[in-house]
Amino acid sequence: MRVAFYPGCVSKGACPELYVAAKAIAGPLGLELEELGEAPCTGAGVISEQNPELADALNGLTLAMAESKGAHLMTICSTCQGVLSNHNHHLKKDGARLDKVNATIGDQGYRYGGTTEVKHMLWMLFEDIGIERIKAAIKVKLTGLKIAPFYGCYILRPAEYLGLLERPERKTYLEQLIGILGAEAVEYSGATKCCGFPMLTFNRDKSLAMAGNHIIEAKEKGADLLVTPCPLCHLNLDGQQPDAARVLKKPIDVPIFHLPQLLGLAFGLSPEELRLDHHVVSTKGALGKVELKV
Repeated sequence: MRVAFYPGCVSKGACPELYVAAKAIAGPLGLELEELGEAPCTGAGVISEQNPELADALNGLTLAMAESKGAHLMTICSTCQGVLSNHNHHLKKDGARLDKVNATIGDQGYRYGGTTEVKHMLWMLFEDIGIERIKAAIKVKLTGLKIAPFYGCYILRPAEYLGLLERPERKTYLEQLIGILGAEAVEYSGATKCCGFPMLTFNRDKSLAMAGNHIIEAKEKGADLLVTPCPLCHLNLDGQQPDAARVLKKPIDVPIFHLPQLLGLAFGLSPEELRLDHHVVSTKGALGKVELKV
């Protein structure tokens, strides 16, 4: 299956292990990635608030690039999913708004006709690739691991932009996938809450406390690790975890996996290939519970 691949900024910068892992699992999943190497940043919701017309143009350009490929626009970032879906929703409904975008992006050689469908890799696993293809690619059952899903905000809200009213099952895809891979999904209240990343720069302690409390709750419920489809959540849950422990004055020490890393592990790829040794919080403890066939 050919997709217009939109990796987003963070997977090419602060979390390069995500980009590497996503490309590594494309083959086993039957994905042909046509990367949109010149696509701009979505603005992560910030530009949408401060300059809506600029955000429309930036996201409209990306949508038009995908449309020119005649393929789904696949993201590996919940934040990108949410922002692109938001703008796509409004551009498809508002002809005048779409005309403004096309007037702006025309000098780039693009025009958006409103046909692009934006899908996170998590959604494509169930809706396009299919469970049977996933099962066929599994070489290592993750039996023995207790995994807490962490969705983040932008892949769940607002429901009307993200197709959740039509497909409410999207709210449980992480739990379903964890089970398919042979692990046990841990139920806890933080799974669908904000990680705190958006407030990191103006209320650092509150942001760190939010992230730390989610992880601690999952740990107390028995989780060996958390898995997230959002690299910005990963930055706060993994990258800031030592500081969160200091703010909360509690040890945490729970590894955070990117979604493609968890899949890659089950597909028989080595931890080194998936760059699981590049995290702030060591993944060795969780990996030690899986019988790796590498």
